[in-house]
Amino acid sequence: MRIARFTTGDDPRFGAVGQDDSGATVIAVLEGDPLYRAPQLTGEKLALEDVRLLAPVIPRSKVIGVGRNYADHAAELSNPLPEEPLLFLKPNTSVIGPDEPIVLPPQSGNVHHEAELAVVIGRIAKSVPRDRVSEVIFGYTCGNDVTARDLQQTDNQWARAKGFDTFCPLGPWIETDLDPSDLAVRCRVGGEERQSGRTSQLIFDVATLIEYISAAFTLLPGDVILTGTPAGVGPITAGDHVAVTVEGIGVLANPVVAAD
Repeated sequence: MRIARFTTGDDPRFGAVGQDDSGATVIAVLEGDPLYRAPQLTGEKLALEDVRLLAPVIPRSKVIGVGRNYADHAAELSNPLPEEPLLFLKPNTSVIGPDEPIVLPPQSGNVHHEAELAVVIGRIAKSVPRDRVSEVIFGYTCGNDVTARDLQQTDNQWARAKGFDTFCPLGPWIETDLDPSDLAVRCRVGGEERQSGRTSQLIFDVATLIEYISAAFTLLPGDVILTGTPAGVGPITAGDHVAVTVEGIGVLANPVVAAD
């Protein structure tokens, strides 16, 4: 099931994305938040073109990033391969949805795109063994781990470089039925392909990441794990249009603007 969070000008709602008998894409509206109750249809259906998609989840707790989880990405930045998953946090205030602008902060002169598979946690999870990881996953979405590369290098830690407002686009929806083991992950900027990799190239796969992360701290429903980015990261500038594609999910597109 593809679950979207959307608005028609009123409070955000949730819906299941699919096709009607004519082949048009529609959203079947759901009761409440499917993270906290089994999906139930209201009977109302809306054309996708008549709604505005929002970030499919706003983490109440945290976004966990994983650094250098593709060998070719570590190499392109001249970094050694990690012996264990390299973790960092992004605040939930960095999350935006499809078509919302990535705002370039005046503090940085070198902001990069990073296309990623994102995992959405569906239940409270602590010290999860890898053979039970599927029980705590709600679904998957596209993520863009936007990074102020110059600040990442000068700050000696990553909180500011990764945590600016708008630096975590997510969307367009959550796919709940997906095998994450070998999915294409791509990024295009202004129509030019910059990144192309597959999740089979992850140094630490999804099950390993959740086992490792949940041993360190409790995961809560709606928490998001960004699994890492393939090679090809590079600068984005005002006026660019960034499109992240994850096979089996869809396309997450965002314009880039300068701060006012």
